[in-house]
Amino acid sequence: MALSKKNSLPCLAFLIGSLMFHITYAQNSRRDFVALHNRARAEVGVQPMVWNKTVAAYAQNYANIRSADCNLEHSQGGPYGENIAYGSGEFTAVDAGALWVGEKPLYNYNSNSCVGGECLHYTQVVWRDSTQLGCARVQCQNGYYFVTCNYYPPGNYIGQRPF
Repeated sequence: MALSKKNSLPCLAFLIGSLMFHITYAQNSRRDFVALHNRARAEVGVQPMVWNKTVAAYAQNYANIRSADCNLEHSQGGPYGENIAYGSGEFTAVDAGALWVGEKPLYNYNSNSCVGGECLHYTQVVWRDSTQLGCARVQCQNGYYFVTCNYYPPGNYIGQRPF
């Protein structure tokens, strides 16, 4: 069945809308969270992480709490390592991961320290002993997005190297 030019515009709009939904969704899936971590880990020769539903449930519960205000406050007393971030627009898992992994140049392996700024988000991403991951993303009441990833076992122990 052929479409007339008159009917093709709604189909084109539907196709573009569907593609945009797919792209937005794809940047926030558990696969994307795991992939961005595993790319950084592969660069330093650390084994890949796997998704853990229990850790992800913890992350989702905490993200739901932060959705009221989007404050960059870590959960207290939890059993996991944690990275948090927030941003405007469609701030995605990929955006949060880029912030954390973007700290890589600030980590000095020889001195096992951050040089010139914060690098502890990066070191948690590549922490050798953290092998399981769970993350969540929520839109806050102020319109921003809050992203959290939790890690099991936790990392970033003072005096220990991440890899």
